[in-house]
Amino acid sequence: MTSFSLADLERIVAERASVSPEESWTAKLLAAGPERAAKKFGEEAVEAVIAAVKGDRDELIAESADVLYHLLVVLRSRDVALRDVLSQLEARTARSGLAEKAARPR
Repeated sequence: MTSFSLADLERIVAERASVSPEESWTAKLLAAGPERAAKKFGEEAVEAVIAAVKGDRDELIAESADVLYHLLVVLRSRDVALRDVLSQLEARTARSGLAEKAARPR
């Protein structure tokens, strides 16, 4: 099992965001604006869905890595820290998803 984490990836995205767009895909995406980063994230998400539907495990792994990377770029483009997303996830674990959905106003 790897010790690499999403926090590690967030740090790498931050480092690469600070260089010239000619030197870094991350910097290039961010320079193009949040809309471009979000579009690329969406494209990668669709590719991951296709891989999942096809049952192609290796492709799903590769596309999932792309999704996670591009999500972190989108978060960076909107100044949202990974810790804020993780806090939201942690808060949601207080009860089951079914209980949470049942408690929503209709």
